Amino acid sequence: MAAVALRDVHKGFGDVEVIKGVTLDIADREFVVFVGPSGCGKSTLLRLIAGLEEITSGDVLIDGERVNDVAPARRGLAMVFQSYALYPHMTVADNMAFALRLAGESREERARKVQEAARVLQLEPLLARKPKELSGGQRQRVAIGRAIVRNPRVFLFDEPLSNLDAALRVQMRVELTRLHDQLQATMIYVTHDQVEAMTMADKIVVLQAGVVEQVGSPLELYHHPRNLFVAGFIGSPKMNFLRASVSDVNLDVATVKLRDGTRVEVSVEPDHLQEGEEVTLGVRPEHLTIVADGPLHGEVLVVERLGGTTFLHVKLEGGELITVEADGENAVRMHDRVDLGLGRDRCHLFDAGGLAIPRATRHPLAEDLAGRPGVRATAQDVGPRPLGDGGAPGMHR
Repeated sequence: MAAVALRDVHKGFGDVEVIKGVTLDIADREFVVFVGPSGCGKSTLLRLIAGLEEITSGDVLIDGERVNDVAPARRGLAMVFQSYALYPHMTVADNMAFALRLAGESREERARKVQEAARVLQLEPLLARKPKELSGGQRQRVAIGRAIVRNPRVFLFDEPLSNLDAALRVQMRVELTRLHDQLQATMIYVTHDQVEAMTMADKIVVLQAGVVEQVGSPLELYHHPRNLFVAGFIGSPKMNFLRASVSDVNLDVATVKLRDGTRVEVSVEPDHLQEGEEVTLGVRPEHLTIVADGPLHGEVLVVERLGGTTFLHVKLEGGELITVEADGENAVRMHDRVDLGLGRDRCHLFDAGGLAIPRATRHPLAEDLAGRPGVRATAQDVGPRPLGDGGAPGMHR
């Protein structure tokens, strides 16, 4: 396989700059996901690596070799697109072997590689079928098999699951993760779905408007977002944000005042704040709990019951709308009044420019869990989950 490096890569279409100086290192056998909203440049960046778009400036290197002027077919990459792009008149086996036939490989060698890829992807019973006889998930596996038989240096995936229904997307996420483990391949994957990124990636690259906002493991981005954009984009439901101002700074705790006058203590490094400074308080839905006489008060506007989990959409007295995760058996109903608590060690603070204020060194989430390379989130890590310390210590009104 191969390592990929980008060095100050720019891409413009006329006067519009789409990629704005991206520098990135992708290690050999790493599963890296480019994630971001529509129009952020993630697919364009993938096409620059593949050679399907010409770089305006900067360098793309594969195993240390500059490939800016190397044709796509000679870069040793294989790309799987959003559309399956299968030949309807060919069988599954012929679709998978087509690139090998064009490369002049013998019939025996083509058959061997197709059989091996079919075994890995569990396509052996389907080799004689035509694409119209396959389900969406089976067609996507054929498209992946067409890439595998080429034995590429790097696999590139451009939103390959977006055409599948919800159940198939979950199944294919699992299959792609297992495939990466089996092949021990370098894979670069583009998606707008942060759940796909969290569950599959060794490393996530968050992009916005052609700029890399943050790079890190899934749990690092979840627990240690660098700015408001990353904090709001990673996590489902997203982090709640409340406007506040700093009222006091003491040792490793900052006290902030919300719009309704509520004061909240947050464990952050005090050197980065000044009294009177405008900030944003961030708290994830799983870190809010319904408690008696909690410091936050509001009315439940919507209740979403998902079985094991219930999401409450609450309007606070200051007018802000927030999401709270509750147990699936919670009896709260629409228009009920609730009091909410949150622990100061579970809150985030962002300055007026949207940058995260460093957590206090004693903060439980400031430990090195997220810094470990290759930490991939499990299904339990991705979604909000109840925590045992969700009371309301350190807050007063």
